[in-house]
Amino acid sequence: MSLDVSPKLLAEAESGDIREADFVDTVRTSLPYAYDLIAGLTAELRGGTAEFADNRTAPPSERERGQLLRALASDAIRGSLERHFGVALAFQNCHRVAAFRPESLDGQSYAKFTSVRSQILNQSPEFRDC
Repeated sequence: MSLDVSPKLLAEAESGDIREADFVDTVRTSLPYAYDLIAGLTAELRGGTAEFADNRTAPPSERERGQLLRALASDAIRGSLERHFGVALAFQNCHRVAAFRPESLDGQSYAKFTSVRSQILNQSPEFRDC
């Protein structure tokens, strides 16, 4: 299961729309590694002038890697995190996440990071079964 949804939030969803802030809070508590990693990248991005900040460090265990994969594979989770943090996320392999300034999505750095070439160049045997 991706998220630990409270009975209250589930009841709200069953009766209609929920507040996105409540959803993001559920993501924060259910997938803390992914949430904290994206929060850290956002802080790094805001603290500098680069077009993006990225993570190149593998998660400490498969549990954390799973959190990251679940967060970024879900359109709803990923989109909510992007709106919450005010960034655009890009993802390669099992853990290389980048937070981009939304205005840089038409730029060379984003195009390069998300290119087929960069995906190929960012491969290594340890990522085959992640």
